[in-house]
Amino acid sequence: MKFYIKLFLFLFAFSPIFALAAGKGLHKIVIDAGHGGSDAGAGGKFSHEKDLTLAISLRLGALIERNLKNVEVIYTRTTDIYPSLKERHRIANQANADLFISIHINSSRGTTERIFQGYKTIKKKKKRVQVPVYKVIHHHETTASGTEVQILGLHRAGQKATAMTSNTDNVEEEVGMLDVNDPQTAIIIAQYLQAFQGNSVLLGTYIQQEFSTQGRTDRGVKQMGLEVLAGSAMPGVLVECGFINNPSEEEYMNSEVGLDEIARAIFNGVRAYKAEIEKN
Repeated sequence: MKFYIKLFLFLFAFSPIFALAAGKGLHKIVIDAGHGGSDAGAGGKFSHEKDLTLAISLRLGALIERNLKNVEVIYTRTTDIYPSLKERHRIANQANADLFISIHINSSRGTTERIFQGYKTIKKKKKRVQVPVYKVIHHHETTASGTEVQILGLHRAGQKATAMTSNTDNVEEEVGMLDVNDPQTAIIIAQYLQAFQGNSVLLGTYIQQEFSTQGRTDRGVKQMGLEVLAGSAMPGVLVECGFINNPSEEEYMNSEVGLDEIARAIFNGVRAYKAEIEKN
């Protein structure tokens, strides 16, 4: 784990805002299988992101339901359909969920190769000259590998705040009904935004630790401007489970062993997160 993440979590754990966010506990988790339906997502040699995200999501949900007492799982999809991003937000917010986990599969741009083909003769300033000719080939495959967890970038905090003022069930237990015209509301929302951000980092760090234990390459916890996380009034993470255009990772993610290990790593991270926020 990076030093700055350790420091952030240490300071955050002893702040009153952590207690504010953690006091509600973990009772409802929304699992979002990325893409679906006509939106296949990233593609590999023989598989598509939408199918892998669904397989991992269903395994993760089953692990939570079997092993975490009094925790309800809500799915944004359980079949090959495409809920819009607004629909995914609506499902999470109407459920008054405590956590949003979006499952995705990564892909890189691949590589570009220039192959020398010989020379051709052209006219240049009334002279005939020879110039080299190259063929450009793009290779979809990549050597990039590993997992990463993405959390909402701070530049999208405004949208998150709007979601919170529209869905006050996640906060009103501690602070009462929010009045959007009251200046104090901005302070309260800012506190919750900080708390949600800290909890998202906490969960992402635990998940990445679990993947590292399995021998996967740790690509870290990163802030990204993710629409899928911005509209939900709760902490959330997006988990990139591997690179579909890396042949060995595609094989792994399509195997029963790989799917089970990925789901188990995320589950173990959720379990550690639950234990941490429910300490107080």
